[in-house]
Amino acid sequence: MEAFILLEDGTYFEGSGIGQKGCSSGELCFTTSMTGYQEVFTDPSYYGQVLVMTSAHIGNYGTMRLENESEDPKISGLVVRNFSKQDSRSLSDDNLSDYLLEYNIVGIEQVDTRALVRHIRQKGAMNAIICTDGTSLNDAKKELKGHPSMNGMELASKVSTEKPYYLGNEDSWYHIAVMDLGVKRSILSNLINMNCYLKVFPAKTPLEEVEKWNPDAYFISNGPGDPAAMNYAVEFIKKVLIMNKPIFGICLGHQLLCLAMDIPTYKMHHGHRGINHPVINKQTNLCEITTQNHGFGVDMDALKKSDKVDITHVNLNDDTIEGIKVRGKSAFSVQYHPEANPGPHDSRYLFQEFIKLIDKSKPHE
Repeated sequence: MEAFILLEDGTYFEGSGIGQKGCSSGELCFTTSMTGYQEVFTDPSYYGQVLVMTSAHIGNYGTMRLENESEDPKISGLVVRNFSKQDSRSLSDDNLSDYLLEYNIVGIEQVDTRALVRHIRQKGAMNAIICTDGTSLNDAKKELKGHPSMNGMELASKVSTEKPYYLGNEDSWYHIAVMDLGVKRSILSNLINMNCYLKVFPAKTPLEEVEKWNPDAYFISNGPGDPAAMNYAVEFIKKVLIMNKPIFGICLGHQLLCLAMDIPTYKMHHGHRGINHPVINKQTNLCEITTQNHGFGVDMDALKKSDKVDITHVNLNDDTIEGIKVRGKSAFSVQYHPEANPGPHDSRYLFQEFIKLIDKSKPHE
């Protein structure tokens, strides 16, 4: 099946189609993850993006439903070098080819992904379209022009749960309100493993409605889109800060907490995505190898000038902000993903830090 991927600057690569026949567009990004492709595809933070896998071989170990981070894949398209239609794992439910077909994911293989990634690193993130159904290059150009920029896009409410639901043991000591902006299942599992009972709320639930459950603390999840387009979430966090209930934010939740403290965000040149990003904890001076997936960052200059927050974590590759805590409040956040899945578990201690904050505000009897 002849196919091509066309970038908005006119660059294009030819290859062979995989998955569903058709055309699919979105912001083009890449991940340096060598494993865990299924967890990556189903991470809601990738909603609407065309994903380039830098690992040379994808599909080798098939798929398992238990490894999904959400109900289904959230990527809009997939670009790989070598695609395996057969899998080597006896426990797999499907091979990756059938998995992509089941969820109508358009993809392309036999692409020089090294050249494509170098192009993104030099030129920056941009929209792209994959066509595998015989669509002409000219028609693809017209369709791509109509695809909106990620700047200003509010996407969290598109991947959030429609109704509240509960997880964990109702008799657990800690009751956590999870604001679902695109939360990963492994984050929820980590909280449950910390003896937490969770109620997961839709993204735009009013604080007054959440408070009827009387949670001990708030978790602000990861998710897709531009945080600056989420005034509803920023105002929500400001109200929680006034109540001084503990807050833990991850990724998008980190950006929103910073916005609530009047620290602006910005669109990164090409983002951070992968499971091998070094971050230094400024409090312990120890390095953590982290899992990351974000295309927006927090303004470093504004943070340094702020008297409201302290910087707790910094990326060792480019000195971008990776974590903060709010002065005088029980609130902190990190830009990366301590739950990993995929990735190393260096940062899972942060879930314990969250519990310690709750213990200070809710002493054991």
